[in-house]
Amino acid sequence: MELGLGLQGNKRPEAYGRLARVAEEGGFDVVSVFHDLFFQPAIAPLLLIAQATERVRLGPAALNPFTLHPVEIAGQIAALDAVSGGRAYLGLVRGTWLEELRVERSRPVTALREAVEVVRRLLAGDATGFEGSRFALPPGRTLQYDVVRREVPLLIGAWAPRMAALGGELAREVKIGGSANPAMVGVMRRRIANDDVGIVVGAVTVVDSDRRAARRRARAEAALYLPVVARLDPTLDAPPELVRAVEERYSAGDRQGAGDLIPDELLDAFAFSGTPDDVVRQAERLFEAGAHRVEFGTPHGLTDEAGVELLARRVAPHFR
Repeated sequence: MELGLGLQGNKRPEAYGRLARVAEEGGFDVVSVFHDLFFQPAIAPLLLIAQATERVRLGPAALNPFTLHPVEIAGQIAALDAVSGGRAYLGLVRGTWLEELRVERSRPVTALREAVEVVRRLLAGDATGFEGSRFALPPGRTLQYDVVRREVPLLIGAWAPRMAALGGELAREVKIGGSANPAMVGVMRRRIANDDVGIVVGAVTVVDSDRRAARRRARAEAALYLPVVARLDPTLDAPPELVRAVEERYSAGDRQGAGDLIPDELLDAFAFSGTPDDVVRQAERLFEAGAHRVEFGTPHGLTDEAGVELLARRVAPHFR
């Protein structure tokens, strides 16, 4: 059982090292930074975290080959691995909301497969070249500096069956993002079809001694993801009219109003929320369902600092 902390790229630079140290001292295994549109690129906070920590693994959750070419991905991960002393992992995903930028995303499974091949060849110093249908690597072209490791652990974020199967073939871990639903773990295990690949489950987290305030904040945060995930999770009984109403209110700028529409039982499928004991019970159910790692995502608490402190001091010790 592993615990991860997921940080958003919306903080001051000095906050990342401070929060990551609290997580590391509390026994967390992994610190991730989200690479979401219009937030700081994940590599900047990750380099700061690498310099502020000694033990935790760290990486982006996740990069995509549609807005960042695999050659650039390889370079960023090589740099992170060097600064962290060999603690980096690479998270890859097809990406969400890219249609807003008119980014062409056809054949995403092929694109991710070829991106992984390009990254692996570059890290390994393989100069034989690669010719794919989406990406190519000319013969003789390699990274022009020393790398710490010739291969870094790969995580693929997936919901769709074909992408999950790709993760089962190529990755060390597959992540179900935006979900805290134990029922989805078994579905993903069947789609991965490889018992050696770990399943990571990550979602919005709000923990506080004030249970009501924590869950209300979690509703507002989860309202962004519910319309996307509800259409992907076959185990959920989410009425279409509710999903539409949440999406419409959120799009109109009423985040809290959108969140207030989410009933308790549905909230627990999209977020970790409540008191530390509530969050412990939610994580326990995921581990019992077969999750390898649970990742507690932003905003963590009513404030980031208070939430991460509670996760490190009151939640993580339960699993150690």
